[in-house]
Amino acid sequence: MTKKSNTSDLRPILDALQVLEGKWKLPILLSLYEGKKRFKELERDLCRVTPRMLVKELKSLEIDGLVVRKVIPTVPVSVEYSITECGLSLGPVLISLKCWGEEHRKVAQETEGSKFSD
Repeated sequence: MTKKSNTSDLRPILDALQVLEGKWKLPILLSLYEGKKRFKELERDLCRVTPRMLVKELKSLEIDGLVVRKVIPTVPVSVEYSITECGLSLGPVLISLKCWGEEHRKVAQETEGSKFSD
């Protein structure tokens, strides 16, 4: 690979990382990949996320076109989130990343001083 092609290969990756940056966006997308969820369901799925952070990340994902927010006119008002076609297109990436993470965890756990513990 030449320097020119390396730079052109890097640009789309940097763009994707900018959209998916942060600790919670990929887990949110993975959760919504399973189907529509209300806010509290997402909060339960992502047990360590604060409500404030979840709102922030969902708004960002909505702006980037990966998530749709639907207000349901009930008393009290309910909000349901679903993944868009664009978000669904990340499915193979999410699955590959999950598989890589599982394998990496196994290898890392065998390493002294690993940050991965069960």
